[in-house]
Amino acid sequence: MRVKPRRMRGRSSVGGGFLGGVLSAVLWCGGLHAADAPDSKQAVDRLRTWLAKPTESRGSIAEQPFAKAALTAADAERAADLLWTARLEELRRTRKAEMEAKRIEASGKVLRYEVVRFGSAEVAPAGGRSLFISMHGGGGAPARVNDSQWTNQVRLAKGYAPSEGIYVAPRAPTDTWNLWHEAHIDVLFARLVENFVALEGVNPDRVYIMGYSAGGDGVYQLAPRMADWWAGAAMSAGHPNETQPFGLRNVPFALQVGELDAAYRRNAIAAEWGAKLQALHTADPGGYENLVKIPAGKPHWMGMEDRVAIPWMEARNRNPLPNRVAWRQDDVVHPRFYWLGVPEGTAKAEQQILASRSGAVVTVEASDVPQIRVLWNDAMADLDKDVQVTLANPPLTLWDGKVERTIGTLSRTLEERGDRRLMFSAEVLVRVP
Repeated sequence: MRVKPRRMRGRSSVGGGFLGGVLSAVLWCGGLHAADAPDSKQAVDRLRTWLAKPTESRGSIAEQPFAKAALTAADAERAADLLWTARLEELRRTRKAEMEAKRIEASGKVLRYEVVRFGSAEVAPAGGRSLFISMHGGGGAPARVNDSQWTNQVRLAKGYAPSEGIYVAPRAPTDTWNLWHEAHIDVLFARLVENFVALEGVNPDRVYIMGYSAGGDGVYQLAPRMADWWAGAAMSAGHPNETQPFGLRNVPFALQVGELDAAYRRNAIAAEWGAKLQALHTADPGGYENLVKIPAGKPHWMGMEDRVAIPWMEARNRNPLPNRVAWRQDDVVHPRFYWLGVPEGTAKAEQQILASRSGAVVTVEASDVPQIRVLWNDAMADLDKDVQVTLANPPLTLWDGKVERTIGTLSRTLEERGDRRLMFSAEVLVRVP
């Protein structure tokens, strides 16, 4: 028997409650409706005045009345540009020293790195330069071993030789077996990318992650759990440990392990992962693009045969607003992923969401997450019209109505991800039965 979806009309102020005891939807940062609330243009003008103040005297943007005013599409774009420009200026002012030192501190750890540049130093490509983050091998070994592996990864830049861009070889902050997939790596790499976008003109849609041996272990782990940062990933001679390929739906993934690289069953597991990726791609032809090679007769060192991944990745750009998102939380969890999120502090390891969007409708295809943030901007849909969030099974309408663009939402989503392409002017929180 077909179940007729129950419908919930959209709300325009913070509120909630259960619908029939099984679901609710809340629009965060709804617009002000008081008579003295600023209109859209006034809100943007007041934002400009607020940003002109010294940072230390501004106070919290969330507490400003202009942050809650409903915006037009044009004014939301203006506000986003103002917020992004202010953030770039702040990063250029506060992070110049760490860029010059090639040393980042965050989460109680230090990430050092070396840089090799390719292409014209004078003329950058339209949209900005590419960035390749290349992780060294080693792992649970004395520091001198990992230092030598780091030095080797810097040398490999000449062999990998991207056609243009910035090749960054970081030194892992620890000498542990899992040196590239401990929790601090996510924070450090996010800061690294932000720095190169702000101070070196990197195109955020052309950031690639790669690594060899233990660095390949890191690619297996970081490519899916930080998928919305990457335009492509190249895993060479690594081991996935417990991670799964589900989150790689929108990251072209190159996987290469020598046929004779039998330690820890790297070769056999690489073939298994390749089969998993291909099965995912067959079931979802719009995603899980992959390049899988098991070079015949090659041991752990493949003699640079894995270089084929570089031009393969260079032909691909990140899509920050894909039409389908597959999100699996790793042991290191995140509150945001593309145009989805979960309330702060609620993410748990191994949770999964599969969601798709078509025009003004987002469909939650499968989820074991009780509350989902659905983020919206005018590149996704015309927010002057109703939008919907639906559940595929059982068929339910979780949200149906208007959402309001606000400076508060733009600011919050920028603060969360530090990415102009992943700023959103409106959001809805839905409860999934």
